[in-house]
Amino acid sequence: MKSTIDIIKETRAAAPALASAGTEKKNAALLAMAEKLVEHTENILAANALDVEASRDVYGPVMIDRLTLTPARIEGMAQGLKEVAELPDPVGRKMARVDRPNGLVIEKISVPMGVISIIYESRPNVTSDAAALALKAGSAVVLRGGKESYRSNRAIVDALQEGLESVGLPGELVGLVEDTTRQSAMDIMTAEGLIDLLIPRGGAGLIKSCMENAKVPCIETGTGICHIYVDASAELDKALDIIDNAKTSRPSVCNAEEVLLVNSAVAEEFLPALSRRLRDDRSARGLVPVELRLDQRAAKIIDGTSAGPEDFDTEFLNYILAVAIVDSADEAIAHIQRHSTHHSDAILTRDQAAADRFCALVDSAAVYVNCSTRFTDGGEFGLGCEMGISTQKLHARGPMGLEELCTYKYIIHGNGQIR
Repeated sequence: MKSTIDIIKETRAAAPALASAGTEKKNAALLAMAEKLVEHTENILAANALDVEASRDVYGPVMIDRLTLTPARIEGMAQGLKEVAELPDPVGRKMARVDRPNGLVIEKISVPMGVISIIYESRPNVTSDAAALALKAGSAVVLRGGKESYRSNRAIVDALQEGLESVGLPGELVGLVEDTTRQSAMDIMTAEGLIDLLIPRGGAGLIKSCMENAKVPCIETGTGICHIYVDASAELDKALDIIDNAKTSRPSVCNAEEVLLVNSAVAEEFLPALSRRLRDDRSARGLVPVELRLDQRAAKIIDGTSAGPEDFDTEFLNYILAVAIVDSADEAIAHIQRHSTHHSDAILTRDQAAADRFCALVDSAAVYVNCSTRFTDGGEFGLGCEMGISTQKLHARGPMGLEELCTYKYIIHGNGQIR
């Protein structure tokens, strides 16, 4: 087994080959990588089957779904690579120009980061998404997936490296860490001078560990305690559809709803309808019902589990929804301000003033009016796939696409000027 530092060094040594490649070469590589993914579908599925089987006694069905690949999902991964190839090249973009009185011409130009590393869990599709975005942005990438998906990731990276080599680029531009212990994560976090940007993509524990231990530049991503507030003026039928989608379409992802706040003016009417929709109707259709964890006021209207204080600070990633009643939009905003992870929060209302106030005061990367939080996604935002959802404010915020994976430098043209 290669050491993590050796893999990082190999990736860094390969990076100049990509930095000097033009748009055509990068796009050709992405299309070749997509082709090789599909070609190697059988190998990837076989590796994934071993990962899934080894995880069945460890993880619940929601997490197993995140881990599982199918021919359609592999085709989707390949399509993601093709879509990134079609996006404008972010490298070399002139971001600003200043003509100084002394004749100097100062240009601000976007340039690659160099070597980007991503530490992630469970989802093998992240492997190809991360590689695609990093490469199009001109950077080599070091991938460190979880032990539960190593075999899947290995098969995917083998295919991607074959695609790179088929167009004359080094396969080492996409490096996969072989050590899946905590030590390899620490090696990446402390690889000063070798890693230019670290992006953790996973649960709260992973992100906390990176933020506390990283000596390389690190972007905080991911943890999503996403709220939806149903205002007194909301269209309740639409609200049911939105909440159903936000909670149940894919509960294991960071943009899924975890907390519902309902205005007391509509709670008596709305909560029984919500209970029927998320519990009774789903059970009747053979689907997993949503467990409703209710504050004291909601528990007087419908049956459910009594919510503890921790339930409003938990990213469940499961068929669980914490529910509280509030008396106003301002009370909902205050609740979100206390419990937010600054990811995605929504208001459902026909009151424009309430919507405007919510948007102004809720300090999250994505704030929604009358739609589902599930749209916080690079593809849905028109960015192609995404490297992660940044919940911090410096450099990048929200879905991180190609522009967020570049940095910039100033190029100054003169004609003998001295200061």
